[in-house]
Amino acid sequence: MDKTTIRQLAVLIAGAVLLYALVQHLSLIWMLLLFIWKLFFPFFVGGCIAFVLNVPMRGIETRLFAKAPPKIRRFQRSISLVLALAAIFAVLFFIVRLIVPEVGNSIEILVGSLPAFGRRVAVWATELAQSFPEIGELLNQVSFDWQSLVTSTLNTLKDMGQSLFNSTVGAAGSLVSGVVNTVIASVFAIYVLLQKEKLARQGKMLLYALLPERKVLSILEILELASKTFSRFLSGQCVEALILGTMFFITMTVFRFPYAVMVGALVALTALIPLVGAFIGCVIGAFLILIVDPVRALWFVVMFLVLQQIEGNLIYPHVVGSSVGLPSIWVLVAVTVGGNLMGIAGMLLFIPICSVAYALLRGWCYQRLKQRKIAPWRWKS
Repeated sequence: MDKTTIRQLAVLIAGAVLLYALVQHLSLIWMLLLFIWKLFFPFFVGGCIAFVLNVPMRGIETRLFAKAPPKIRRFQRSISLVLALAAIFAVLFFIVRLIVPEVGNSIEILVGSLPAFGRRVAVWATELAQSFPEIGELLNQVSFDWQSLVTSTLNTLKDMGQSLFNSTVGAAGSLVSGVVNTVIASVFAIYVLLQKEKLARQGKMLLYALLPERKVLSILEILELASKTFSRFLSGQCVEALILGTMFFITMTVFRFPYAVMVGALVALTALIPLVGAFIGCVIGAFLILIVDPVRALWFVVMFLVLQQIEGNLIYPHVVGSSVGLPSIWVLVAVTVGGNLMGIAGMLLFIPICSVAYALLRGWCYQRLKQRKIAPWRWKS
């Protein structure tokens, strides 16, 4: 029983006691984790916003200010950030300006056609009763207790009013909290983008102060790979959305579908959600076309299914998969697993995460094969 053995035993006992305490107080620990998550959630969102904005901002900064004089390059970071924000807001404003009026007009047409639809339903019911007297007799035999019906309706409305009031109060509180978190996240993202080199240097200093140099180099290599992968994924996702929106616009224009420009822009916007986002655009587009021409709405759904199969099985895996270095089959697996676990956020996150894991596993596998003096070309088909 030397000092090393005693120290190891002490660490083992302390770890066992800590594990037992954690198991006995799981609910308290979960509440503590939720409180910490809620406390730092605005900063997490701000970091995500900063990472997304950094992709166009870095492109503007490297291309626009590469040969600028030193006096102008002093302000390149601020100018690039403003231009990136302006470009994103301009695209969103264009899409919203294109979609909202058409949706409003379609709703007005739908509301205006409701009286005629009600009259058609009444005529159809009368003709049905005349054609089938048994149905009319059955309806005449049905009797209602109108007093009970009115009383139950009033009670239901009273309960609904109370629930609506409580929901309104809760929604107002959630709205205020959401606005505050959004403001904090936006300000934090701007600070991160303006001082990203300084923050990166401070992070490296902290890692070198806490960990051995070899582990720090490995961590920095993984972080650099993750950053490049996520950036390429965002670029590939935008390219894929632009391709899909263009496909819808051209196809709808060729076959003379209404709302070609609006549906193309809507599909391009919703296609930023991997694989399933375009279905949102399909539902809205089919609804708008249904009001104008129900037959064309059916053909629009058929056209969407054809284009979606082409996009989901051919374009998306190759465009996004090649941009993140992930084979097509694993792109589909990542989207499916991520969607089942975390919904839309999982679809957006799991492709670059799986790409990083795939690159790390591939590098480790090649290193192990090299150490064992096995040539990787043996398994190439």
